[in-house]
Amino acid sequence: MNKKTLVIGTSTNPERYSYLAVNKLLKHKHSVLAIGLKNGTITSVTIETTLLPYENIDTVTLYVNPANQKQYYSYIISLQPKRIIFNPGTENSEFEKLALQNNIEVIEACTLVMLSTNQY
Repeated sequence: MNKKTLVIGTSTNPERYSYLAVNKLLKHKHSVLAIGLKNGTITSVTIETTLLPYENIDTVTLYVNPANQKQYYSYIISLQPKRIIFNPGTENSEFEKLALQNNIEVIEACTLVMLSTNQY
């Protein structure tokens, strides 16, 4: 099942987990959107630097450390995703509580592992 996913904190560096996640999401036939600090592309995915008003987002997966997440709180909540995945190192109790208050599922897990074990 295709789960439209927004990857926040995307990098064009092939050694970064966000880069690997974009490719693995595509390999598993999910629609992928990406936001990062710099414009670029990963395969067919354009990395945007502006917060666009995407619709029908199933999952937001974070690759931004907690200190830099605050600027994304209202944006992500406004997208009304079904869930937010806090990858290792991105766990943030303040944001997780806000998400839950807005009926958004919170998962502390690794997107790459979830995809590899068919738990995505």
